[in-house]
Amino acid sequence: MERHGVDMPHVEGKDQEPQLFRESKEQQQGEENREEEAGRGPASANRQLMMLEGKSGPFSSLDSSIDILKKRAQELIENINESRQKDHALMTNFRDSLKIKVSDLTEKLEERMYQIYNHHNKIIQEKLQEFTQKMAKISHLETELKQVCHTVETVYKDLCVQPEATISEEEQTHKDGEC
Repeated sequence: MERHGVDMPHVEGKDQEPQLFRESKEQQQGEENREEEAGRGPASANRQLMMLEGKSGPFSSLDSSIDILKKRAQELIENINESRQKDHALMTNFRDSLKIKVSDLTEKLEERMYQIYNHHNKIIQEKLQEFTQKMAKISHLETELKQVCHTVETVYKDLCVQPEATISEEEQTHKDGEC
């Protein structure tokens, strides 16, 4: 961010003298009247100094009015610049504070995410272990079932092939047809 200040422009008072004179003349005269009543003050001192120098007249008050306005304008510009500097410092502090908070929240979120990952990894590992055990049991049962089938097949063949002396040939054919 850039800090923008206000600079007082250099103004030639020739074009604006009548306007400035009108705007501040009443204010100036009111202040001079009060100061004259009190018999002191910078306006009466300035007037007395100008009289001593031989510069009394309507333009001398105009010059002092312009000087007063320039001073006030310069003070206002300085106040604006100071205010902007304070605003800039405030925004810089706010941005830095916000960065710190966002960084902290990001770290907490990341830590929580890894905790969840670890929890899910444990669950997945347990399920995989159960699955492996069940697959081993299924494999073992499959092997036993094959052995039982082989045994039943062997017994059946042995039963079908055995010759009996009392069985007639027809019965034998009938039995062979069943096997």
